[in-house]
Amino acid sequence: MASGGITSTQHKTLLTTAVGLALTSSTLLAHADDNSLQLPVVSIEGNQVEEGYKVEKAASPKYTQPLLDTGKTITVIPEEVIKEQGATTLRDVLRNVTGISIQAGEGGTPAGDNMSIRGFNARTDIYVDGVRDLGTYTRDSFNLEQVEVAKGPSSSMSGRGSTGGSINLVSKAPRLDSFTTASVGLGTDEYKRATIDTNQTIGSNSAIRLNVMGYDADTAGRNEVYNSRWGVAPSVAFGLETDTRVTVSYQHIQEDNMPDYGIPWVPTTNTALADYADKAPPVNFDNFYGLVERDYEDIVSDSLKVAAEHDFNDNVTLRNQFTYTRSDRDSIISTPRFNADGSTDIKRELKGRDQVDSIFDNQTDLTLHFATGQVKHDLVTGIQLTREKEETITRNVSSSSALTDLYNPNPYDSYSAVPERTPANVGVTNTQSLYVNDTLHLNPQWQLNGGLRLDHSDTDYTVKTASRTVPLGTYSNNETTLSYQAGVNYKPRENGSIYLSYGNSFNPSAEGLALSDATKDLEPEKNRSYELGTKWELLDSKLLLSAAVFRTEKTNARETDPDDSTLYVMNGKQRVQGLELGAVGQITPQWQVIASYTYMKSKVVSSADEDIVGHELSNTPRNSFSLWSDYDVGYGIKVGAGAQYVDDRYNSTANLRIAPSYTLYDATVSYAVNPDVTLRLNLHNITDEDYIDSVGGGHFVPGTGRYATLTADVSF
Repeated sequence: MASGGITSTQHKTLLTTAVGLALTSSTLLAHADDNSLQLPVVSIEGNQVEEGYKVEKAASPKYTQPLLDTGKTITVIPEEVIKEQGATTLRDVLRNVTGISIQAGEGGTPAGDNMSIRGFNARTDIYVDGVRDLGTYTRDSFNLEQVEVAKGPSSSMSGRGSTGGSINLVSKAPRLDSFTTASVGLGTDEYKRATIDTNQTIGSNSAIRLNVMGYDADTAGRNEVYNSRWGVAPSVAFGLETDTRVTVSYQHIQEDNMPDYGIPWVPTTNTALADYADKAPPVNFDNFYGLVERDYEDIVSDSLKVAAEHDFNDNVTLRNQFTYTRSDRDSIISTPRFNADGSTDIKRELKGRDQVDSIFDNQTDLTLHFATGQVKHDLVTGIQLTREKEETITRNVSSSSALTDLYNPNPYDSYSAVPERTPANVGVTNTQSLYVNDTLHLNPQWQLNGGLRLDHSDTDYTVKTASRTVPLGTYSNNETTLSYQAGVNYKPRENGSIYLSYGNSFNPSAEGLALSDATKDLEPEKNRSYELGTKWELLDSKLLLSAAVFRTEKTNARETDPDDSTLYVMNGKQRVQGLELGAVGQITPQWQVIASYTYMKSKVVSSADEDIVGHELSNTPRNSFSLWSDYDVGYGIKVGAGAQYVDDRYNSTANLRIAPSYTLYDATVSYAVNPDVTLRLNLHNITDEDYIDSVGGGHFVPGTGRYATLTADVSF
């Protein structure tokens, strides 16, 4: 491990230190007329506590309507599902959402939560409590109330990106009841996990909450790979259930992992395995091609949030949220590649990164409920000011490390090459945004909704020497972009809705806070999406069924110029269209289910590279299906089971390398010993399926093998 990293004692011990924080600032608007039209109040006081799988409303104040009446596909995975499945990471949680694929870290993108949604990259479309999280790390679930996935472009809601959709992680918040729960789990593959969640009231309207986590486990089915982390998340809230509410929260996570870039694809130039060209080699998926004494991954992530809300009356609420996040990554990863001599020797190319991502974000929202004549409005307008910064230092070696054998790699080989720090890259983007979203209730059957957002951003990208003192080159870009969305919602009955929506989004060349001579003057990629869907609540509103057809188009995809690889052109056009089906909630009082199916047909419609026209997009499985169900047998016993199917995926638009389809099965059984103690057994990947989880250009990462965990949940 590099010097200054996390000690083994630190990440094997739970922290129990609460961090005291105090920070408030908010300027409130003038008082509104108390006699204004009374409409249903939309509460944005912390996070609603929901029981069961079915969630009524997204946490973001920008979504003013219940999910039933929101005109787009939104999937919410609540804490109960996360707990039952024994999901410890964001990746685990997102297996409940079809149409999402995992991408391997490679090139300029390090390992971490790299996703694609509906066929389009979503690495920068992960949010925590409505604020973009640029960190390249594996997010833990210990402090999550729920995870929300909104499909389709939504730059009018969140700014740049979201071509295929966005992911919002909703953090746990203090509430007005006192409780303490603890969870301790042991399992195969050296699995160890412990969490504490305690909430205590302070007086009649305030509360403090503390979540603590410790985790250490090998990765089942992958030799030498392990993950170890700990985290602490204190928060305090004042004025709960009053007109003025203030919440201060902090989260700190540290990780010490053995990173894994998996197994190399067989190149067409390899003569020893010519029959496997552009396929996975015929090796055990347990094989690890890294160097144990060289490779490491140290992560430190911090987040501070201060949110203040004030209700002027039942129809006017002002909210301000300030957020600061910082994520530090220090890693060296071995990238496995076949040696150029055509043999079965594997070279382990070093990919090193010292990266710091930080964000200052301030959002001020005003929520209004009013009427113009007979038309009722639920309107949210606001301003967002953001400063994002990324500092990156890569590491290279002048010579490759010792070769290893494809069939019998030795992760304990010695190495002599010393990593050298390369020039530092510093990218800074300042963004100012204005937005408004309105839902117009024409009558009980018809609703119109629309949104506008104006973003102005300035990006400066500087390449410096490794000492970070001497600039080698500076590139700048500034853009002003208007995003919009519109839709109509028809309710034939109170428990059902039919909607049609249209929206756009944009992907600037500096989306990842990086520029070059070739990209600094490029206009943003532009995207548009259409969705026609219906949602119905059945069984006394306990079960929500949904169906939608969609079409997303990228009208000017950024591509490498086929005549000059140092330049880009905006000639591409890409399309993904398909069908989404979903079901979530109770079928009977004892039986719950969360299920989804996505069909996607992708196509490169036009391109500067004529060879890929008509090809499918990368990481876009034609069919994907997910099901999880739990049944209360009685006598304190609950059983649950689930399945996930993912169809074939190409690793690039060249359509040469395919990650084959796979099906995974999981199960759980729990027993309530008494009202305060529950034991739960989880079985993951029951059939021990060998499958490709994350796809990359030159390598792929196998998915987790079979493992089992036994957890004791205790309430005080």
